[in-house]
Amino acid sequence: MGFLNYLFENIVIFLGKLYPTFRNINNFIGWLLPALVFYQGAYFIIGLFFTRKFKKAKQKHKYGIVIAARNEETVIGNLIDSIKKQDYDKDLLTIFVVADNCTDKTAEIARSMGCVCYERFDSEHKTKGYALEYLFDRIEEDYGRMSFEGYFVFDADNLLKKDYISRMNDAFDSGEKIITSYRNIKNIDENWITMSFAVHWLRSIRQYHRARSFLRLATNIQGTGYLFASEVVKDGWHYTSLTEDRGLTADAVSQGYRISYQDKAEFYDEQTPDYKVAYNQKLRWSKGLLINFKESGLKLFLNIFCGRKFVKVKWSSEEKKYPWYKKIGIAIKDRFIMFDTFMHLLPTNVINITRWILVVLILRSCYSYEAGMANVNFFAGGTYLAQILNHFFNIRIQIPAGYNAIWMTFLIGVWARLFFRIGAYIENIIVPWYILFLERKRIKKMPIRKIFCYSLLWPIFDIVGRYTTYIALFKKVGWKAVPHNSKITIDDIVASKN
Repeated sequence: MGFLNYLFENIVIFLGKLYPTFRNINNFIGWLLPALVFYQGAYFIIGLFFTRKFKKAKQKHKYGIVIAARNEETVIGNLIDSIKKQDYDKDLLTIFVVADNCTDKTAEIARSMGCVCYERFDSEHKTKGYALEYLFDRIEEDYGRMSFEGYFVFDADNLLKKDYISRMNDAFDSGEKIITSYRNIKNIDENWITMSFAVHWLRSIRQYHRARSFLRLATNIQGTGYLFASEVVKDGWHYTSLTEDRGLTADAVSQGYRISYQDKAEFYDEQTPDYKVAYNQKLRWSKGLLINFKESGLKLFLNIFCGRKFVKVKWSSEEKKYPWYKKIGIAIKDRFIMFDTFMHLLPTNVINITRWILVVLILRSCYSYEAGMANVNFFAGGTYLAQILNHFFNIRIQIPAGYNAIWMTFLIGVWARLFFRIGAYIENIIVPWYILFLERKRIKKMPIRKIFCYSLLWPIFDIVGRYTTYIALFKKVGWKAVPHNSKITIDDIVASKN
């Protein structure tokens, strides 16, 4: 027992001596990560007032509309109906449906409404990405992927505003190759979970899509409601991870494509009100983010320095004629786009939790064995909660060196992080208020009472997203279907607004 105590003491002393060095490294990383994304504050300001506007298209283009559906007999008919009611030339639209492992009437409904429907049965490869891969392979066999100028991607629960395709065609006709659109929510007021999903999507629009599009940068695809040029899938669809949208985003940007946003193209989405389903969905997103960073992170990082040297989208003949200073400006923008997307994919939550466990909990606790704790602020942190409590209570902790200092330092480290998260939680409650206020003219009206109650729970949505990232590091995550039961039609939405 004496030997074990001796060994433990020497390990503690050794680790404690590492703390000053690792503390400096940790402080540097803690400063560097926020500094690298400081520019996103400008996105927020720009997104409040501006977004890119597209001129009316001179030409109507031919599109394929692809829908991956699994047991969606309740909703798919309403989506197809909203497509057929578009103010766009129907001869230029072909609807393709892949009934993926369906055991209901999804395929039957799709065919009865004039869609080209393929049925796929594969119990091993279950993700939406595999379903789309299968669908694009069938399109190649029967039509040729390049026989269409572009492809829309929708989920079966979506509904399209009457002018959706026309507005997306405006952006496509301007030369954009990949375009995402405005995502509204059918059932935003059902419970706090559906409102949280709505705030999540609308926050992305306000804080990222609008500004990036306005500045001619590259935003990101988010699951559904987007259009891309057929050249993107010239060699087939190869995004089969748990989050095919993130995979497409990372690969497309790393290949030189700029993903734009059309604010005037609006579609409606259904979000799950079930906590367990929402949790599984967030876990899948987290796992997908880690996978996509692993697959595309290095390419994006290298392209920050290489620009268009190793990408598919080369300098156009028109760009080659630009004066040298304009070429330099384009090259800088290309590299910034790669950097911006790299930072979007970078799992900062994983980096932060790792350095907190290693430096704050382990090394600092070991350091306290010989140094003790002197004048430690019990209400440390940069939140308003910490500032208020520090104003009224000036609690300082003193602990002499020894074994007690190890455990007390460890516990105080846990408390400090928990206290910081409580403060951040309280501050985060305001997010739904300003997002819903900004989008009040486009979303379904909600009673103030509901907004107030749901806002108190909204921060849980972000907290779950944070901790599912940690879980996804070690857990094998499979794809699980998200049930859709809403019978709301596009006519119902129009009538409610009128």
